[in-house]
Amino acid sequence: MLALFLIQLVLSEAFGGTSVTVYSEGFGLVREVREVELKKGINRLPFVDVAARIDPTSVHFRSLTAPEEVKILEQNFEYDLVSPDKLLEKYVDRDITVYTEEGDISGKLLSPGREIVLETSDGGVKVVRSDVIRSISFPFLPEGLITRPTLVWELECERPGKHKVEVSYITEGMGWHAEYVGVVEEGEDALELSGWVSVDNRSGATYEDALLKLVAGRPHRVKGRPLGPLRPAQAVRKEAAERPFEERAFFEYHLYTLGRRTTLKDRQTKQISLFPGTEVPVEKEYTYDATEDERHVLVRLIFLNRKPGLGFPLPAGKVRVYKRDKDESLIFLGEDRIDHTPEDEKVKIAVGQAFDMLGRRRVLGHRKIDEHTSEERVKVVLRNHKREPVEVRVVEHLWGDWEILESTHRWEKEDARTVIFPVSVPKKGKAELVYRVMYRW
Repeated sequence: MLALFLIQLVLSEAFGGTSVTVYSEGFGLVREVREVELKKGINRLPFVDVAARIDPTSVHFRSLTAPEEVKILEQNFEYDLVSPDKLLEKYVDRDITVYTEEGDISGKLLSPGREIVLETSDGGVKVVRSDVIRSISFPFLPEGLITRPTLVWELECERPGKHKVEVSYITEGMGWHAEYVGVVEEGEDALELSGWVSVDNRSGATYEDALLKLVAGRPHRVKGRPLGPLRPAQAVRKEAAERPFEERAFFEYHLYTLGRRTTLKDRQTKQISLFPGTEVPVEKEYTYDATEDERHVLVRLIFLNRKPGLGFPLPAGKVRVYKRDKDESLIFLGEDRIDHTPEDEKVKIAVGQAFDMLGRRRVLGHRKIDEHTSEERVKVVLRNHKREPVEVRVVEHLWGDWEILESTHRWEKEDARTVIFPVSVPKKGKAELVYRVMYRW
């Protein structure tokens, strides 16, 4: 499946520069177009500023100028980066100069570490503690150490001159998720919903002025060993979208393309508007499920993702719900996560427990009829302290081959193991549901 996305980006030459496709599963697909100078014959072409967490086996390279006249002989990913420890390791048995508070010491490095051991020119051996070292001087940068992760190709070129080349690769350490803010209107029959996307870049590279695409879906991947540890994000940036995301179906997923270019800095979480505040009709749903909470009634907000209003495929993410108080301050009501939701599907947001409603479930009786049959009588009491009547969905979980023999309320079979009883509870009153069920096994 990933190959389809890779082919799509490779064949798309409408956009130059850099494009980044980010997947919610924690990886990204990077495509870059650069101009390079190639000579006739064998060329060694370094490609710096690639992601430190690149998957080298996913790299694709080609010349856009003359694809048939540039052949790849060898490809390497070099990531042995310069550091004090690496320099000392490479300089064992070589001459260095150590500057201390008492003066400088030159000699052959015998052993690096917390204490540096040097062989001086007079044949003596000096041990220098790390806490007295001010600096260390190395004559040159050892071969094999680089300052930035680098892809290196060995190419055979039949057409010398400037070539526009394309490189694409998959990198770990990138991801995105959606976040929604809903404000319940005064009458509690409408919700103003706005959406944001948070793009997290921990790949080890910065992508300047990139075309950003987000994929909502779950491509199947073969699990492999990561190239390095995740690093925590260090910056959060919010910005309002100058143009909205363009959304469209792509294969079995949905693709969201930002209508402008943006810069994704390494170790940065960027938040971009997905869509502005949109009012949608909303309904409250009260549910009592004793297996989830034997005392409280759960409140959900339900709306339909359709036009007018939304009708926009909603990527999975967290929804936070608020309501304005009389002084216009926002009061937090609750939050929930939604899955990827296509157009014309219902969205249900679990907000919290209804303070003024309580439930209680009891088994009134249990009778064994024979070796494979039993009967049970259940009672559910709902108390409503509100000033208006409420309908509550009572959820009961049954087992085996069941049959409801009698019930004080109508019921709906949701699936083979779940029954829903809609129960109306009067204001400042209570309602009792009693049913009798037979089980066979």
